Order: sequence, then structure tokens, then C-alpha cells
Amino acid sequence: MTEISVILPVFNGEKYIKKAVQSVLNQSMGDFELIVVNDGSTDSTSDIVSGFDDERIVLLNQENRGPGAARNRGLEIACGRHVMFLDSDDWFCEDAFEIACGEARKNNTDISIFQIIKYDSGTYSQNDWFNLNNFDETFENRIFNPHECRDFLFDISVSACQKIFKRQFLNEINAKFPEGIYFEDMPFFFYTFLKAERISIIKRHLYVRQKHPGSITESVDSKFLDTVPAGQILMDIFIENDCYDMYKFDLLAFKINGPRYALMGIEEKYKKQLYMLIKKDYEAIKLTPYYDDYLDNLGPVKWKFFTDILRSNDYDEFRTLNQTKSSPAK
Repeated sequence: MTEISVILPVFNGEKYIKKAVQSVLNQSMGDFELIVVNDGSTDSTSDIVSGFDDERIVLLNQENRGPGAARNRGLEIACGRHVMFLDSDDWFCEDAFEIACGEARKNNTDISIFQIIKYDSGTYSQNDWFNLNNFDETFENRIFNPHECRDFLFDISVSACQKIFKRQFLNEINAKFPEGIYFEDMPFFFYTFLKAERISIIKRHLYVRQKHPGSITESVDSKFLDTVPAGQILMDIFIENDCYDMYKFDLLAFKINGPRYALMGIEEKYKKQLYMLIKKDYEAIKLTPYYDDYLDNLGPVKWKFFTDILRSNDYDEFRTLNQTKSSPAK
């Protein structure tokens, strides 16, 4: 059995795909398959990938269906003992497979999480999020379960590219990325993490995330409309896995904050559309058993956002309401 299946979804990635693929071929451990899912690219992406003469590369061409569907197609045919993900504008450090696979095999982990380093115009940088600084020294060199991370679960990086997964584990829990939306990493992370029984961390930088103008988080555009459905899926994951009560306080704050920050920063032409998506979501929440939990557990800023959305009839009215000061009536 191949040790690692690397799944690389790509859409119009001609500027960066060659370096991404080369970082896989240059690995110190060569027992892998690279599954490149060309998600309807209209540039020379497919030709660039086809130009690599290496039997370990599998190129799948499909109509554009989005990153979640592309990753799921890769998972369908993956045959490695472990699975790793690579974004088309990033790259692996040359010993990433050897170190990650060594950790996963030694400790028989469902998920092992490693560090990411950021790259921007020739400069490398680190941050707490990608450096796993929320995991103190008591988590190093041992196996742990997800509930040991209860106090900082929502401060863990959700990036699928920062983990190595046991493929058998993913198959057993039927792990799939949400399709048709962006921010698909987030629900996938929480679903797999909560299902895992054996987790470990690797305090080594094994992956380089490149910042550039086309990166998904560099411009707050229409993609951020998907913070609403992603949050809805997240709630379902916690409820269906009997984890809602345990994580209620932080879960509700996390769900509110995604669309709240998106509405603050999204391009002006999308603000009314995003407001209406949030409004529809909150009106639906009023009809569930969880409505009172929002009112009773949100902090003042998030409580005001939640109630101002419900009190307003359109975005302009909401903006007027939200500019006034008030406190939760508790």
C-alpha cells in the first residue's frame, strides 16, 4: 500500500501549480501518490501538470464544482495509508512526508497536526495560529483526544493542509468536505477532529502557505457569503455528534463571529446580500430549541449583533441599530 495520498485541487493555478507539484516530487520520502484534481481550469493548468513525467501523479479533470467537490473526488480514489492535502499556491517542505508519516505511523494517530510557515513576497513569517502555540508543552510527544482541547478548540487552525490523516479513519467516519461553498475546511476539521480518538502534534514547519492577491482570505468578496452556510453546517455537526452542550458557549460565539466579521469587511456591493443571509439564518434559529441559548450565552457585542439583525428589517436599519450602544438584557 502506498504510504501517502496527496490531494491537490486546483482551479486556474498556472502561476503556482508547478512549484506545488515539484515540492511533492522533491520529497525525501518517495512512497506517495499525488492526485491533482483540475477543477475546470480554463488556463494552462492541465498542460503544466501533464508535463510532469512521473507515474505517481494522477490527473483528474472535471467541470468546475468548487474546492470541496474536488477534494472529495480525490478522497474517492485515494489508496494511501495516509492522506495529506495541498493547495495549488502553496508547497511542502522537503522532509514533510517523512516527518509527518513517521509520526502518524509511530503513534497510530487518526490525525497529526504540524506547523505551517507563511510566505509573502520573499519573506517568511510565523504566527500563533499556524505555530500551534495553543498547544502547551503537555501536549507534546503524546497522544490525546479532542476533548482535552476543550478550552481552545475554536482557536485551532482548521486548515486541512496542516494535518496528516489516517485514510481508514476518514473512510470509517465517512468524512466529506461540504460541496458548493467556500470555507469547506472549517466543517471538515471539526467533524474529523471530534470523531478522532488518537491525535498528536508535530512542532515542525512542514508546509509553506503563500500569501498573494488571489488568496481566499486576502479580499473579502462574494466568497464570504458562504460564512453563513458553513456556520449552519458547523452547528449540525456539534448537535448530531452530541457535543453541543459541552461546547455551547464557544460554539455559539464562533458561529456568530464568522458572518459578523464578514459583514464588517465584505465589499459594499455584497453587504445587503450577506445581511439577508444572516437574517434568514437567525429567523430560523428563533424556531429551534437553541434560540434561548444564543440570548443567554453570547457576550455583549455578539448578543447585540444577533438581536439587531433580528430587530431590523433591512441592512440600512440594521446598520443604524448597530451603531447605538446597548447591553444584553439579562
